[in-house]
Amino acid sequence: MSFTGRHIVLVEDDATMGHSLVQRLELEGARVTWVKQMVRGISAIRTPRHPVDAVVCDIGLPDGTGEDILAAVAGTITPPPFLFITGQGEIGQAVRLLKAGATDYLTKPFELSTLLERLTSVFSSAMEGHDLPESVGISTLARRLEGQIKQAAAADGPVLVKGERGLGKMRIARRLLKLSGHPENGISEINGFDTSGDPDWRELDDDQALIVSGVERLPEETQRRLLATVRNPDRRVIVLAVTSAEGELGAGGVGEDLYYALSPGEIVVPPLRQRPEDAVWLANKIFNALNARRANPLSGLSDLSLTALREHDWPGNGREVRSRVVRAVSAPNDGWVHPVDLFPELDVDSSRLETLAEVRDAAERRQIQRALVRTGGQMTESARLLRVSRTTLWEKMQKLNL
Repeated sequence: MSFTGRHIVLVEDDATMGHSLVQRLELEGARVTWVKQMVRGISAIRTPRHPVDAVVCDIGLPDGTGEDILAAVAGTITPPPFLFITGQGEIGQAVRLLKAGATDYLTKPFELSTLLERLTSVFSSAMEGHDLPESVGISTLARRLEGQIKQAAAADGPVLVKGERGLGKMRIARRLLKLSGHPENGISEINGFDTSGDPDWRELDDDQALIVSGVERLPEETQRRLLATVRNPDRRVIVLAVTSAEGELGAGGVGEDLYYALSPGEIVVPPLRQRPEDAVWLANKIFNALNARRANPLSGLSDLSLTALREHDWPGNGREVRSRVVRAVSAPNDGWVHPVDLFPELDVDSSRLETLAEVRDAAERRQIQRALVRTGGQMTESARLLRVSRTTLWEKMQKLNL
């Protein structure tokens, strides 16, 4: 195998393991950026000198966890594939990370050859668009969404695409513009999650369509400039906004004038928990694409797997579907993908049940972390999103060592 041309960010605080991994990955031709702390890991992934093809990340770090890194990165950019390294006691956390969009995890101790095999799988199945269908599903809600996309493509006004993370809003925007007759090289983009500074509007070609993602994170001045662009009848503008499970826009929000200018063309993408048949459909599509690249193709997804896919609530939406299928296809099995291949938590520490207090603390910690990432660490805004007082939030953070 060869990783020539691949850039891998390694987040590992153990010097012995880190040196060993860097040496082997570089022998395979990879460019490796090795950092030992959570804060530096976030920076290396968010603002890399070279595009990142994959992240190999230990879960336990001196200043935080791998889960913190994925949450922080996912709050600002679309994260590259994450392969987590975990100890036996952290498997539950690793499984939780699959729900958040991680690609795979390895349990210590492991052979270097196993790591290379998993990375090969990650690279071969990296999301490039060819293993995802253009349409959004087969459910009634999906068909309604398809109709809205085609209707918006036939019109000339601005479009606001709203939905939770992991629902493919950017793919919908690009497809909408394609249906409108805009070539791929005729599109400019502004990313509200890019913290490097206000975009230079003078560099944007007036003849190109414009996609703006993370609009709720744009500062007021940028939103005012965007409003002027939206009101320009000669420019096609597609705006993407992330919403919470309750349908609320993320931290920062959208100015009233801008929102009302966009709302006539609003498209709301329903989460997968409302479309279980689409989750099964998407899993089958991804499985078939990945399976076609295997030297020894698998037989398929078992009936029990299809049932498990249908019954899962998919907090990570399509991103989680893909992560779980990628891992299942690369896992050793008897030719069929079984529920435990897709949902390894079904087989995690089956001899011990967590207490209700442990489950509650883990859930509260996870939700508080999500709120803090979404608001950029603002306590008052986080408390508002969580519907608790600022004092209650502070007390819980102290209790949970956040």
